[in-house]
Amino acid sequence: MGTGRPLLIVAHAPSSNTARLRDAILAGAQRVENVDVLARSPFETNPADVKAAGALILFTTENLGYMSGALKDFFDRIYYPCLEETQGLSYALCIRAGHDGTGTRIGVEKIATGLRWRLMQSPLICRGEFQERFVGQCEELGEAMAAGLEAGIF
Repeated sequence: MGTGRPLLIVAHAPSSNTARLRDAILAGAQRVENVDVLARSPFETNPADVKAAGALILFTTENLGYMSGALKDFFDRIYYPCLEETQGLSYALCIRAGHDGTGTRIGVEKIATGLRWRLMQSPLICRGEFQERFVGQCEELGEAMAAGLEAGIF
């Protein structure tokens, strides 16, 4: 039985490596027994999902120094419907960056600031060539966010 408000993972995972990272976030979150976890692509996620969430993890690739088009589409569709109803929503951000991820981080944080969401930790930026350690870092992120939700921190 969960907390009543799920941890929502909104993840754009266009490759096998990014799918591994999305799955690692999910696996880490599912280690926390009393939290329901919902993982969806940005294209499948709607405003009702965000309004029902107790916390959120955003996962995106870095595309041309910015967030993925899929995550931008998500924000375009949920921004105004969620603007007044999700203020204070706790979130974490994970970026799979071929370069440094700075533009992606700034872009997501600007939109989340407009929504008045609360970033719960420094963004996890998996930079450069794919490394196995990214998988463990993503598991830890998922588990930490689920544990925070279970503990009522957010």
